[in-house]
Amino acid sequence: MKHFWVFLSLATLLFANSFAQKPDKLTSAELFHEIQKLNFLGTALYVAAHPDDENTSLISYLANHDKARTVYISLTRGDGGQNLIGPELRELLGVLRTQELLAARNIDGGEQRFSRANDFGFSKHPKETFKIWDKDKVLADVVWAIRNIQPDVIINRFDHRTPGSTHGHHTASAVLSMEAYDLADNPQAYADQLNSTTTWQPKRVFYNTSWWQYGSQEAFEKVDKSNMVKLDVGTYYPELGLSNNEIAAMARSQHLCQGFGRLTDRGSDNEYIELLKGDMPKNHDVFEGINTTWSRVKGGEAVGEILYEIEENFDFQDPSKHITDLVKAYQQLQKVEDEHWKTLKSQELKNIIQAAAGLYLEASSSSASATPGSKATITIETINRTSPSVTLKEIDIVGVDAHLTPNKILEDNQRENFEISFTVPQNTSYTSPYWLNEPGTLGTYTVKDQTLIGKPETPSAFKAIFTLVIDGVEIPFEKEVVHRYSKPDKGEQYEPFAILPEVTSTIDEKVLIFANADTKEVQVKIRSGKNDVSGMVELDHPNGWTVSPSSIPFSIAQKGEEISVSFNVSPPNTESEGKIAPRIKMGNKVFDKELVEIDYDHIPKQSVLLPSEAKVVRMDIKKSGEHIAYIMGAGDMVPESLEQIGYQVHLVDPNDIQDGDLDKYDAVVVGIRAYNVIDALKFKQPVLFDYVKNGGTMIVQYNTAGRWARQFENIAPYEVTLSRDRVTDENAEVEILAPNHSLVNYPNTITKKDFDGWVQERGLYFPSEWSSEFTPVLSMKDEGESNKQGGLIVAPYGEGHYIYTGLSFFRELPVGVSGAYKLFANMLSIGKDEVKRDSNVKG
Repeated sequence: MKHFWVFLSLATLLFANSFAQKPDKLTSAELFHEIQKLNFLGTALYVAAHPDDENTSLISYLANHDKARTVYISLTRGDGGQNLIGPELRELLGVLRTQELLAARNIDGGEQRFSRANDFGFSKHPKETFKIWDKDKVLADVVWAIRNIQPDVIINRFDHRTPGSTHGHHTASAVLSMEAYDLADNPQAYADQLNSTTTWQPKRVFYNTSWWQYGSQEAFEKVDKSNMVKLDVGTYYPELGLSNNEIAAMARSQHLCQGFGRLTDRGSDNEYIELLKGDMPKNHDVFEGINTTWSRVKGGEAVGEILYEIEENFDFQDPSKHITDLVKAYQQLQKVEDEHWKTLKSQELKNIIQAAAGLYLEASSSSASATPGSKATITIETINRTSPSVTLKEIDIVGVDAHLTPNKILEDNQRENFEISFTVPQNTSYTSPYWLNEPGTLGTYTVKDQTLIGKPETPSAFKAIFTLVIDGVEIPFEKEVVHRYSKPDKGEQYEPFAILPEVTSTIDEKVLIFANADTKEVQVKIRSGKNDVSGMVELDHPNGWTVSPSSIPFSIAQKGEEISVSFNVSPPNTESEGKIAPRIKMGNKVFDKELVEIDYDHIPKQSVLLPSEAKVVRMDIKKSGEHIAYIMGAGDMVPESLEQIGYQVHLVDPNDIQDGDLDKYDAVVVGIRAYNVIDALKFKQPVLFDYVKNGGTMIVQYNTAGRWARQFENIAPYEVTLSRDRVTDENAEVEILAPNHSLVNYPNTITKKDFDGWVQERGLYFPSEWSSEFTPVLSMKDEGESNKQGGLIVAPYGEGHYIYTGLSFFRELPVGVSGAYKLFANMLSIGKDEVKRDSNVKG
């Protein structure tokens, strides 16, 4: 098993899916598998909308059974989803999910690409999607991908013919794929791309259909499948010791932030792909009729003659016996005129030569990061662990004047270490996701460098080129400069070598709510990227707000050290909102970035530089009650938001709740999807309902329909049926159905204006049916749909009140939407007069 994981981390070679991974160390069987893939000259492109949309079974089958270069293009990075393992949301979630996709591809053998489309949240129809995405830009990106990847076949995850039947992004991905299929070979379409690529016409395009498209397995069995290719994706790979569906399950389990960890399975399992355009292949072979041999390219026969012989007579006991012939094949490959295949296969072949020779080549920085203008020291390790003659001629660090000429024979199994130091150029770009470097729109990221579009991540700042002479032939090997280190509890670790600013700043609270005119102390954290930094920090602020002092001097001695300084921020007397932003001045330089580090065991550490800022909101808000019990569900920032307006929020473990424990609280709030993820709640419903019956207020936020344990008779004390109803237009008009109800009157008067400025959506998973005890308070709808009245329903129960809401407070409160705060304060205040309840809760 350990060798399998190493094999599968071999990203498809030229376009390494993720830097800072452990070096590949292949067994003989895995090396043979790579030689088989080297001898297959065919490419498949799989198209869908989001991370975790991809069919890992099919991607693994194409990559490992057919041996094809297999690329998944996810149009978005999944920025609009949720996170079950940490606090990252929006663009930071997109960074995390990008790396989870790369981890999945490192397992199933595929490659990863993206477009500039931003996952802005759920969309009901591709028309809505295209209104928010810049359709022409995203279509251009799909055309760009086809022209560069040059796929023989395209497989769409979703059906372009059924708009409105699934997520609008899903259908949009298929629509764009079909349009790009027709445009990629047209030199008049996106002609500016042809300065750096060429036109291309795929042979076929398919739709990855399944029984769910037809409603049931029984219905699918009756479907005419004469236009479909059937593939048994449960095939077994003896050289890997695993079935294809085992690999697929492990790949899918990398989507941990979406809760996709799953068991592996084995056995025959059929996938179907329906032909949409092109000729129908025979014998259920996706690549039938397409030349996938070395004769495909001019001059390739000579290469193939050598490599097919190696594959036919591969020496599993001593792969190094093939090095001479592998080097001859490399020489022949350099004569091939087709730059596309020469580039791809040269890199694959170099990796195979390195593995067969037992060559270990590494360039590791002594530090995890450096700043422009600072000194970087790189430790070079080389070792040849087989007998064939290898000479290390020279080592270059690309982009700087750093060069060594050892011109030294690497003796069998004798490690050679070197050291290279250089000054990081002042114009070196910082290490951060390239698609976040410029402000984008709600639907599309801004990327000015055409060559970066589609790449999964920012190329590393520095690479080492090892020029080796093997059997008399010079071969360059490129390695990312990484940081290798060890931890006592985890052993050897790798992470990217990052170029970061000399100093960064952070305001931890991204939204500061001023419920009155009182001054607040705002802390600014300053972190040093190098030793001995000093300067002044100021706090930019909106007109009408005041900040004191105007500036604060600081000095930090050690790299990585963090200090805090405090400003007093005073709001105006009237409602106002804007941004405050630290500005650090050091000599003639100004630094205004925040460094966010995303660090999980299943992905490489990510350094993200964002504008350092926080939103400030002055609102006139009233509330009743003081102490709130909060039962956290799948994770949200509602507790922190409520504390901003003066509530004391107590996180409560449902396992610990006993009769009477909740009576001291003014309200109990249940976090998003709590009933989906907390089994203990099924035993605590009677306690919660008794609390309401005795005069308490219980607020339940959205749960996904039909996903809690069967033991729940109901999520509420009365009948409620949850549905998949949602209103995705955050600007959808809201009608107040119960204008006299306290929820829209006490202690804050709610008007239509309070629904301005909402983000991403109005709400999701609204109830579709409820008992007569409930009062629906609001009505809203997406364009062309019926009114949805289940977004906020309330019912008296005993002496208390039960509220269910699908409104997306978990999105609105953390970004400081005033109306959402006022409405939530009213929910917490229901049934209370203006005198706050006495409470004996201890802090």
